[in-house]
Amino acid sequence: MTPLLTVNGITKRFGADQPPVVNAVSFEVYSGEIFALLGPSGCGKTTTLRLIAGFEKADAGTITVAGRVFANGQVHVPPEVRGIGFVFQDFALFPHKNVLDNVAFGLRKMRKKTRRARAMEVLEMVGLADFHARLPHHLSGGEQQRVALARSIVARPRLLLLDEPFSSLDPGLRQATREEVRALLKSEGISAVLVTHSQEEALSFAERLAVMKIGTVEQIGTPVEVYRQPKTAYVADFLGQTNFIRVHVKDGVAETRFGHIRVGALCQRATSTNEVILSIRPECLTMKASCDAKGGRIVGRAFKGNYFIYQVEVEGEIYAVQTDYGCPSQIGDSVVLEAVSAVPVADA
Repeated sequence: MTPLLTVNGITKRFGADQPPVVNAVSFEVYSGEIFALLGPSGCGKTTTLRLIAGFEKADAGTITVAGRVFANGQVHVPPEVRGIGFVFQDFALFPHKNVLDNVAFGLRKMRKKTRRARAMEVLEMVGLADFHARLPHHLSGGEQQRVALARSIVARPRLLLLDEPFSSLDPGLRQATREEVRALLKSEGISAVLVTHSQEEALSFAERLAVMKIGTVEQIGTPVEVYRQPKTAYVADFLGQTNFIRVHVKDGVAETRFGHIRVGALCQRATSTNEVILSIRPECLTMKASCDAKGGRIVGRAFKGNYFIYQVEVEGEIYAVQTDYGCPSQIGDSVVLEAVSAVPVADA
């Protein structure tokens, strides 16, 4: 399958004597695909998005959309002619224009009647046709977000870029708006790149994602692949809570304080000393009551609604264990932990 967007080795510095903010980043996005750039603040994900949009000029690398080169060492196509939609984190709506005029703004070259008809059509898609005459400050945060989305897709872009578009919404509204936006993108067949620091958002919104660290891409894959098979300790930790243990491996079996764990071919990452770091998710540890106080002891318990997270001390180390909401164990209880599965990872 030919990608719609190809980002190949792009690099960006904000000063000749400064380290690169984006360093040789490469990935592809396919037609109709939702892709996420995930990472902490300062990792270069928003700069990468701005390079794709044309708001920043890359120092090196190539950006191609639908076979057309938008940026390389000799070419820099201006953002206004790239045909790419952009949804800003702060919505960036015109406060003095009503909803209809905000959405129609990107269609200035059309006749007025055609422009307004297309704007109303998109407002129908996002469920805001009845709000067309309102000013932005008369809308809720979620409604403003949908106006910003409508404005970005009204010109039928091949590609939509979203810069942390849900971060200013409260948790309940954030999830509902995210689901609405995703459904609209899929129904319209629009390719999208989402920038976010929220692992939960990236895992639930995107079909594939790239985890970024200090200007580079650590790993690319589907949400399931990246969560269940992280390549590095950094990726494992950033994609959710996990436990790390350093163990010896022999014949594909790791010897751990939680029993023997078969890790098989994945231990090709092992060093010459056969030592590896294992990532064990809290849901991959089981906990059983024990009369042996020398085993493990519960030192913390947090109720999460439909499950508990326990903190269990074993031989001076603390491990997180996830159980269902009916688990009766209490702080101070003696328990034995057993690992169901684990993944070898490279050092962070």
